[in-house]
Amino acid sequence: LRYLPQGIDKFPAGFKDKDGYYFGLRATVNVITYNTRAVTAADAPKTWKDLLDPKWKGKLVTAHPGYSGVISTHVLALVHLFGWDYFKQLAQNKVMLTQSAADPLTVVASGERPVAANGGEYSAYQLKKKGSPIEIVYPKEGVPLVVSPTAIMAAAPHPNAARLFTDFTFTREIQQVMADSEGLYTGHPEVKYPTDKPKMTDLKLLAVDPEELEKRNEEIKKRFVEFFGA
Repeated sequence: LRYLPQGIDKFPAGFKDKDGYYFGLRATVNVITYNTRAVTAADAPKTWKDLLDPKWKGKLVTAHPGYSGVISTHVLALVHLFGWDYFKQLAQNKVMLTQSAADPLTVVASGERPVAANGGEYSAYQLKKKGSPIEIVYPKEGVPLVVSPTAIMAAAPHPNAARLFTDFTFTREIQQVMADSEGLYTGHPEVKYPTDKPKMTDLKLLAVDPEELEKRNEEIKKRFVEFFGA
């Protein structure tokens, strides 16, 4: 059903369907992370292109778009930015492959590989808060935005209740809970974030069109396997 939750007009563009059928309830961004016991802040990569440096050969880990929509979004965002040649070059650094967007972060936290070439920021933030030797880098070129949408089904048995619940989930109070308990970003302009976490408005967000992502999903997986071998 088409429905505009109260206050949604104040949310940024990446959180709103232009036709009004779904909206971003929460979000994360893809980031670079490194193990602070293995890499100094001075030596750590600062940009996505820094990961192409041969000094990182055999030291990187990435998640796979064949298993993770978060990583499919990441790949498409960087293809828009740099073209497919970026991933062709990245693969030359003998990157370790994992599955979900959380996997590279646990690999880095354990010390198995010192640098993650991608991964969901909220998972990295949770690991860091629990004391893992992990640091987060928000690359200067921008961070791929991954929004988790919500919608009301056309055949919802109680559409009015669904509308009320949708309004409830987009209130500042509930949006703040997601930021506080999960380390997630939200589109609500009044949500406050911890002082050790950048505000979403301070980040350069790389948003992708969900329709384009769906249309190019098979291409993304095929090209990734072509470059990385699996």
